[in-house]
Amino acid sequence: MSPHEPNRYINYQRIEDNIDIVRKRLGRPLTLSEKIIYGHLDNAAEQDIQRGVSYLQLRPDRVVCQDATAQMALLQFMSAGIPDVAVPSSVHCDHLILGENGADSDLARAKDVNKEVYDFLATTCAKYNLGFWGPGSGIIHQIVIENYAFPGALIIGTDSHTPNGGGLGAAAIGVGGADAVDVMAGIPWELKCPKAIGIKLTGRLNGWTSPKDIILEVAGILTVKGGTGAIVEYFGSGVDSVSATGMGTVCNMGAEIGATTSVFPFTESMHRYLVSTGRPEIADASRAFAHNLRADENAKYDEVVEINLSELEPRINGPFTPDLMTPLVKFKDTAKEKNWPESISACLIGSCTNSSYEDMSRAASLAKEALDAGLKVKSEFIVTPGSEQIRATTERDGMLEIFRQAGGKILANACGPCIGQWARHDVKKGDRNTILTSYNRNFTGRNDGNPATHGFVASPELVTAMAFGGSTSFNPITDTLTTPDGKPFKFTPPNGAELPARGFDAGRDTYQAPPADRSQISVKVSPESQRLQLLKPFTPWNGKDVENVPVLIKVKGKCTTDHISMAGPWLKYRGHLDNISNNMLIGATNIENGEANKVRNQVTGEFDA
Repeated sequence: MSPHEPNRYINYQRIEDNIDIVRKRLGRPLTLSEKIIYGHLDNAAEQDIQRGVSYLQLRPDRVVCQDATAQMALLQFMSAGIPDVAVPSSVHCDHLILGENGADSDLARAKDVNKEVYDFLATTCAKYNLGFWGPGSGIIHQIVIENYAFPGALIIGTDSHTPNGGGLGAAAIGVGGADAVDVMAGIPWELKCPKAIGIKLTGRLNGWTSPKDIILEVAGILTVKGGTGAIVEYFGSGVDSVSATGMGTVCNMGAEIGATTSVFPFTESMHRYLVSTGRPEIADASRAFAHNLRADENAKYDEVVEINLSELEPRINGPFTPDLMTPLVKFKDTAKEKNWPESISACLIGSCTNSSYEDMSRAASLAKEALDAGLKVKSEFIVTPGSEQIRATTERDGMLEIFRQAGGKILANACGPCIGQWARHDVKKGDRNTILTSYNRNFTGRNDGNPATHGFVASPELVTAMAFGGSTSFNPITDTLTTPDGKPFKFTPPNGAELPARGFDAGRDTYQAPPADRSQISVKVSPESQRLQLLKPFTPWNGKDVENVPVLIKVKGKCTTDHISMAGPWLKYRGHLDNISNNMLIGATNIENGEANKVRNQVTGEFDA
């Protein structure tokens, strides 16, 4: 199943047996997502199966947790009294590293500030047989696609952007910590039977257009709730022009349309990626299983969207919502019309959405071209490598040095500004400004805590080029810049390699495997801790319904995980139930008064936080 777990195996035969049972029962062709989901049914012979109606009992292959959500999940698992996890599981330290001065100093500070939490996670993982990826290893989703995802897998992860694994043909689904605990404890996982939205891709990506533009287009069409209750499944001849990591980008940001997950059929780019990341046996096994890693002919979707990649042009989505799509060709005029701040204060590339080798190499090709002409960036330029492997490989191949010479700052291999872990000093809270990122979300205050920051999302290539223009009025495809010696400079289309010609450099070893003998390991939590709090069992249910419960808040409008429990400074309390409860729905708009973090006190009748 993974080089890190030599005694765990992929069971393609069980998936095939389940598919055969379900196909005979339903008497119709199956979509790819149905094959993967139904292939993991706990009881395929008796499970009720109706899209959008039934609740399925499933057996996932793997559980992955990021360090913020892992704290509560492991505290819950500890209370179950089970000696080790029932399925392969891992914890990834990526959410608690504040981006400010640069990789080395930021990482050192994070290890100091979060020592209590990191020690707890490392010890708990060792005791209960989980893999532990320490701080500096990289972002959970990049680590998963490099090490754990495989075609046909069912993975659940305690993070919204777990669907990144769809780039390797896995149904990778973001869940809450309690769901992860169920699976780690050996209980079947419950999922409402998803509908299937088909995205038919034709043509080929070319020039400035990137995989990011596919999902920016889909978000513009389906909106932030158009995928709710459905798996988005890509098919058609166009999928063959997209790299595995490019597919990961598309699936990752599919979370922004509310989709359960997104998935691509098996392609040769997946085989190439598996081989390049040290998994040739899995590559060959999935190729042999490819008939079950694509939709049946004439499979029916609940909705179909068609996109011709040959005609698709670069897009920029935002501000304040990832589904407000503007084609680059119209961005200059739209920005003026809407009075968006013209000067771009910061351009940021990387994150779990766009930090593959291909992304970095295409962005670096543009930065080098501008450097060679004597240009430097006009906006603050920040680069976040997605993993230690990406950092080490792009460092070896000269890309990070190109970014530095252009005026860029390299942050630690972590989420950083994408989730609000950004100590920003150039703009005061309340100052209107524009930033451009290659991230996935741009809700109000998401990246820097400033509600007046206009955040826009685009491909890393476009973000890099715009950093040299420094303005929303600059179109790098059509416009020229002036070099220091007075000559006009115009970018040529980006170019880059899908995979490194010299192979990947693993970099520093940041992985802790669980020890063979775990009997002497003990997990300690201080009762005075403000970061961690052991859970006490709830009083057993008395068997009666709870009645006349007061409604504390009814939410108006958007209610994403950002509105429910925002990240940023609150992440430090994710292992402390009492403290994190103070961050419950404080970003959501109360329908009673149209304000956020202002609800009626049910005792006094007054409005307060």
